[in-house]
Amino acid sequence: MSMIVQNQIGKFIFNTSAPQRIVSLVPSVTELLHLLGLENEVVGITKFCVHPREWFRSKPRIGGTKNVSIQKVKELQPTLILANKEENVKEQVEELARSFPTYLGDVTDLVSAITMITETGKLTGTSQQAEVIAQQIQSNFLQLKVSKKVRALYLIWKNPYMSAGGDTFIHAMLEAAGFENVLAHQTRYPVVTVEEIRELNPDVILLSSEPFPFKRHHASELAQLTGIKKAALVDGEMFSWYGSRMLHAPSYFAKLRETLFLNDETVVQV
Repeated sequence: MSMIVQNQIGKFIFNTSAPQRIVSLVPSVTELLHLLGLENEVVGITKFCVHPREWFRSKPRIGGTKNVSIQKVKELQPTLILANKEENVKEQVEELARSFPTYLGDVTDLVSAITMITETGKLTGTSQQAEVIAQQIQSNFLQLKVSKKVRALYLIWKNPYMSAGGDTFIHAMLEAAGFENVLAHQTRYPVVTVEEIRELNPDVILLSSEPFPFKRHHASELAQLTGIKKAALVDGEMFSWYGSRMLHAPSYFAKLRETLFLNDETVVQV
């Protein structure tokens, strides 16, 4: 059985009945493929695909998300490559797409994340499992009740400080979690200075665990520099990983808000 798939690269004909050899160029998609039960079908992952741990230890790695080894991918002879517009390099994805069926996702919010999950299910012959995951994610987010928005600055990098603008998946998760992104008017991942942080004057600074691994002493340093005392060390995967990780994000967000506002500590970790 063949399926005609349309994505940002263009159309390709995908044979859904053939034995699959899947290469994932996206860590959060790799985790989704594991939950979909595709142990034997996934033949290649990136060095950043740390979940699940057993795949990270055993599956062939084809480089990083931004520096894919085209040769290693070709040696694996995939029948399907799963990539993402933001996480992978356009030229590398296009080169691979000339030789292999390649699906390019574009996830910027909850709706597009759900679309990616269900389309991945169709492409991998796991539609039923993918629909169950998608419906559970939607249900979990609907149960996340937010009574009051809290102004927040979310930092992903240091030297220079970098945040997330209003057109990112991180922004969508901040909104869902009940935070008002003070840089929602910016796009992509803007650099922000100490002086600008002072002027923005957020209620709380959220310091992500990735890609820069912020620690407690970074929060103390920021407090001294900006005068903003309340900070939280947060799990970056909950804010930036789509796919099956989103099953757990709503409960994490609820715990984060509870910890922030029922705790007198200036720096909390969730």
